[in-house]
Formats: sequence, structure tokens, C-alpha cells
Amino acid sequence: MTSAARAEVERTYPVLRRWLVQDAYPRWMASGWDHSSGGFYERLGVHGPVAADARRARVQFRQIFAFARAAAFGWHEHVRERVIDGLAHVYARYRRADGLMRTLLGPDGAVREERALLYDQAFALLALAEAHRLLGPAAGCAQRAAELLAALMGRLGGEYGLRTDTESDAHAPCLANPHMHLLEAMLAWRALDPSPQWSALAERIVALALGCWIDPASGALREAFAQGAGGTLVRTGEIEPGHLFEWAGLLLRFDGARAPVRAAAQRLAQIAEQHGVRDGYAVNALNADLSVRDPNARLWPQTERIKTLARLASLEEHEDRWASLPEAIGALRAYFLPVPGLWLDRRSPDGEFLEEPSPASSFYHIIEAVSTLEEVLRAR
Repeated sequence: MTSAARAEVERTYPVLRRWLVQDAYPRWMASGWDHSSGGFYERLGVHGPVAADARRARVQFRQIFAFARAAAFGWHEHVRERVIDGLAHVYARYRRADGLMRTLLGPDGAVREERALLYDQAFALLALAEAHRLLGPAAGCAQRAAELLAALMGRLGGEYGLRTDTESDAHAPCLANPHMHLLEAMLAWRALDPSPQWSALAERIVALALGCWIDPASGALREAFAQGAGGTLVRTGEIEPGHLFEWAGLLLRFDGARAPVRAAAQRLAQIAEQHGVRDGYAVNALNADLSVRDPNARLWPQTERIKTLARLASLEEHEDRWASLPEAIGALRAYFLPVPGLWLDRRSPDGEFLEEPSPASSFYHIIEAVSTLEEVLRAR
């Protein structure tokens, strides 16, 4: 069974890669950039971009990441220019006086939301890492990243993790998701730059995840945590299978040889696979007792399932994970539209997909899934 499943993955991976290189990258390069005002569009429809959308900082940085990664797949058409233009745009429009990135602009470039969210800073750091990989040291991305990290650490302290935004107080709930992406950015920089700051923050985030955020009774990770009476930690919020898969994959990347880290990653993935997959699709959310809370299924959890199953399958004791990978890949491909390079985002429990423009925010997730599959298959 394992060998047959692995062979099926090896057969379907090139299909995913061709779709990415021949369909998705050309379409989003041609139609995803606003040539009049600058910046990336939030959504593309069959007939072109949705120009009226407000533009989130996180999407701008995810698209910079997406195009910077294109060269790794051998696709180079105007990639450097698009990454350089993207960086120039965000630094001109989104960077605040304190060095952090504001959250939201209107399509006309007017500021809609001045707050600096931890989530957005994490994606800025990730985009700068991938841009550094593409453009080289002369582009100054490492210096920009160091400056952004210094500004972030100076303004968003907190006992159980960094605060969600610059306006919340020290006792406001912390959110797991921004920390997860911050860990992702630190791992990207750790692989590129010898400065100890990247590893130090990665260590801190992992220590918080293992020591505070993951429920020791269930092994699951909730979405929010706050300081309760007497300074005790209170875990709140729902459980998202997509984030359990994503945390598991990041922990394995951080240090899969470290026993506590590896055990936590394995348990997170087990919970997500056992309780969070219905009819072959990773659902949106679980309750604290691991029953299904939201049976709808967005696209991005399917990509995180692929990434983590692939990383686990590369470990000798988890070769059985190959058996689930064809199903996960098939689930992702079900979101792809017949129109080349576009996708749907939301699936209902009865199997119906919501017809709507393709969100640019999903592109980063798809690219990472294809990259991880390629990494694992090459290693074999």
C-alpha cells in the first residue's frame, strides 16, 4: 500500500508543478498587479482583477513571497522586476514611521487601517527572506528584516507571547496564528543568515508552543490564550485542523530530531488527520472536545495537510503517511478551476464549491505545498 501510494504521489506531483508554472504564475503575473496604482490585487476573477477591494499588507507580502519563489521552479519571466516593484510599493505605502507595517490600504492608496498587526509583520519578514534568496545581499533585504524585527520586539512584548497588535495592552489575549507565521519567517531567515536573532526567536516561540500553548491533556493547540486569575494561562478559541497541520510541519522543520518537538508535531498531525478530515477534506474548525465545529473546508488547510503528511512520510517511522497523500493532493486539485491558474476557496459539507473570485492569499499556500512535495521527493 505504501509503495503504491508513493508511486501515485510521484505521478501526480508533476501535474501540480505544471499547473503552477504553466498556468498560475503566468496568469497572476499578467493580471495580479495594479499597473496604474501599484501593488497586488486581492482577488482575480475569470474576467480579471477585482479592483475595488481594499488591500491588506499580508497579501502584498504573500505575493512578493510567491513571485520570489518562482525562480526555484525555473520560472523567471519578469520575476525580479515584480519582486523589486512589490518591495518598493510596500515600503512606500505600508511602512509606518516606527518601522512597522500598517494593516490596510484602500485601492486608491489611502490608509484604511493604521494598526500594525503581528500577523502582517511575520509575513513581511517571510517575504524579505524569500526576496533575499532571489535578489542577493546587495538588495538590502537582510538589513530591512533586522530593522523590522528590532521594531517588532521593541513594541509587542508579552508574557505568553507577543501582543496581537501595537494598540492592545499586555493582558490582551495572544493569538497562536501570528506566532506560527513568525516562526515560519524565523526558520526562513535561519537558513539564509548566520545572525543569532533568528534562531533565538524561533527557540522562544517553540518553547512557548510546547510549554504553554499546546494543551498537555489533548495535545491540541487552541487559537488564543490569555492570562487568567492569579496569572494562570487560559487557553481559548477553537481548534483549526489546518493550523495543527501547519504547526506540526514547522516544528519538524525547526528540529525534527529533538524528541519533545518531534512528539508534539506527531500528536498535532495525528489530531488533525483523525478528527479534522471529513470525506477526504480538512475542515475549518473543531471544538475543544475535538468534535467538528465548522464542517466547511477552505482551500488552505488542504495545502497544510499535504505539507505535513509529506514531511512525516519522509520519516522512517511514518512511511504509512504516504497512503493519505494522494487523497490530500486530490482534495487540493478539486479547488482548481478549469480556467488556467485560478481556484475556488470554500467547499461546503455537501461538496459544493462557492463560486467567487480567486483570493491571492491562497497562492502562497499552494506554492508551499508544491515546494514541500518537491523537497521530499527529491530527498528520496
